[in-house]
Amino acid sequence: MAGQRTLLFLGFLLPAVQFSETAKILTLVTVGGSHYLLMDRVSQILQDHGHNVSMLLRRGNSLISDFKEGQKSYEVISWFPPEDNQKEFNKCFDFFMEEALNGRARFEHLIKFLEQFASQCSQLLKRRDIMDSLKNQDFDMVIVETFDYCPYLVAEKLGKPFVSVLPSSFNAVTFGLPSPVSYVPVFYSLLTDHMDFWGRVKNLLMFFKFSMRQRKIHSVFDNVIEEHFAAGSRPVMFHLLLKSELWFVNSDFALEFARPLLPNTIYVGGLMTKPVKPIPQDLEKFITRFGDSGFVLVALGSMVSTYETHKVLKEMNGAFARLPQGVIWRCGRSHWPKDIELAANVKVVEWLPQNDLLAHSSIRLFVTHGGQNSIMEAIQHGVPMVGIPLFGDQPENMVRVEARKLGVSLQLKELKADTLALKMKQVIEDKRRSHPVSPSQKLVGWIDHILQTGGAAHLKPYAFQQPWHEQYLLDVFLFLLGLTLVAGWLCGKLLAMAARWLSGPRKLKET
Repeated sequence: MAGQRTLLFLGFLLPAVQFSETAKILTLVTVGGSHYLLMDRVSQILQDHGHNVSMLLRRGNSLISDFKEGQKSYEVISWFPPEDNQKEFNKCFDFFMEEALNGRARFEHLIKFLEQFASQCSQLLKRRDIMDSLKNQDFDMVIVETFDYCPYLVAEKLGKPFVSVLPSSFNAVTFGLPSPVSYVPVFYSLLTDHMDFWGRVKNLLMFFKFSMRQRKIHSVFDNVIEEHFAAGSRPVMFHLLLKSELWFVNSDFALEFARPLLPNTIYVGGLMTKPVKPIPQDLEKFITRFGDSGFVLVALGSMVSTYETHKVLKEMNGAFARLPQGVIWRCGRSHWPKDIELAANVKVVEWLPQNDLLAHSSIRLFVTHGGQNSIMEAIQHGVPMVGIPLFGDQPENMVRVEARKLGVSLQLKELKADTLALKMKQVIEDKRRSHPVSPSQKLVGWIDHILQTGGAAHLKPYAFQQPWHEQYLLDVFLFLLGLTLVAGWLCGKLLAMAARWLSGPRKLKET
């Protein structure tokens, strides 16, 4: 499957470059964690297939506490933001994570976080040594990742065509893709494509809210644009997104709801999946102890493991103790509380080969934070999931996982040992999980999938089943119009009553 995805990725990208020989490609990475890992994989794939790839990597934002960078087959051009700027970034990020993990995430916190990216972007564009060096290399193409919009401004400065890599769901970024509100859920609506009347009302209202928030996010970079682009040639962020030659989406038909796609939008979910290697002996020995019961893999993401709270660790450890399976848990052992006795069936490790463990024949369940890369790996290997989403796109990702019957979700504020243990047992005992694409035989895989699921309704837009008045939201618009008219009528009545009440004493005085 990983090989098929790679060929698909390259097959669409290389014609866009329009070269029959080696091309010079610049990849831009300003965010750490899974964002960096995805762009690292893209860079390696292109380099290994004959292109000359350079990555401009902003250091200091790894967001992975135990990250160790290996040898690269491509060139890495590093730059460091000023020390005071980096300290402010780290402070803002720690606050953002703390609020998210305590259920207090707010849109304003995201804006403050993005303002730090804008500040660092301004610092980068001021670096004439770096920018002039990039211009002199005369790259044929730039590949950008979309969490931070700074790479778009760098590509615009260089005057080169660029391709976008979307790390997660479509709905977090607007780039001109048709999105009928009647059956395409708006980002953070937590809706599926099967919406009833009230769901469509909510989705429409969320659409207006989302549009305003997107404008606010774009405006974070207005000062950077004004400072570094001459009047008359200043780009508009939304227009920059539309200039992208291609959009590679780190997702898959197995996860996404059916929706309209444009020819320049390509699914490449599974790029991160690498050939499976044997797992370390200590892990294999641990798994063998539990025989046919198998094991559960627990990994709440590269960033979250550093911020896991005492309460979360205690409840999760209590839930794992109730399972007959062994549990391999990626968790910072140095942060483990001394007053919590680790369950006998749990092995805590600082690092684990996630892809190799997901491919293991004895795995029964994956407990995940709902990050896109982790979900894609689990889907590739057909492993069911229990998700504990925390922030960002994770809640939306888990909505799709549940809708596709690939697993279940549990909110962090509901995380109790009893609840988590029950959810895990339910998923482990459910044998209906199926992935739509067979790695070895695509045709047979699709046919088997249709036979197992009883049809392909989930692969068709829900609009096919909607009455025309629902598809065009006529019932929603009529409802909102009626609500507005009634509210207006009531306000008119109240104003008339108030006017009569106020005029009463005046008439009494006149008589």
